[in-house]
Amino acid sequence: MSRIGKNPITLPEGVTFEVNDSVVTVKGKIGELTQEIKDITIKVEDGVITLERPSESKDHKAKHGLYRALINNMVEGVSKGWTKELELVGVGYRASNQGQKLDLALGFSHNIVLSIAPEVKVETVSDKGKNPIIKLSSHDKQLVGQVAAKIRSFRAPEPYKGKGVKFVGEVLRRKAGKTA
Repeated sequence: MSRIGKNPITLPEGVTFEVNDSVVTVKGKIGELTQEIKDITIKVEDGVITLERPSESKDHKAKHGLYRALINNMVEGVSKGWTKELELVGVGYRASNQGQKLDLALGFSHNIVLSIAPEVKVETVSDKGKNPIIKLSSHDKQLVGQVAAKIRSFRAPEPYKGKGVKFVGEVLRRKAGKTA
C-alpha cells in the first residue's frame, strides 16, 4: 500500500470538505479550492479523510498517493496558507511592487514588470545592507510555486558567485573559479 496514500487527513476547525461526483471542494477561512479526482474513493468520518484505491495496479497506486497529497495541500492551504520567499543576490538587483505588479531590476537593460495572479499576495522587503526579498503567499500551493519558479527563471543563480534570484534558505552548489 502507498505509504503516503494510506495516511489519514484530519480536517482543522473552520474547514468544510465536500465530494460531488469526482470533484472535491475544500473551503476555509482563507479561500476555496477544487480538484477533480478519478479512480480513488474518498471517505469522510468524524473530520478524518481517508482515501482508498480499487486495485493494486501501478496506476491506482500512483494516483492514491498523488490525490492524498493534493487534498492535504488543499486542506492546509485554506486553513493556514502557503508562502514562498525569494532573495535577490547581486549588486543593483532590486524589487518593488505596486499592487499586483512586480517590478524587478535584475541587471538587464530594462526592468522586468510581471503581473501576478490576484490569488497570490505579493510583498517586497528592501532593507539597507541586506538583499531584497520577495514574499509570495496564497491558499493555492501550486500557484505560489509556479509564480515563484517564474520569477526565479528570469535570473537563476549562477554557480560561481551565486548571483541571481534564489529561494530563501536554498543552498547553492558553488564552483571554483579559474586558477592562475
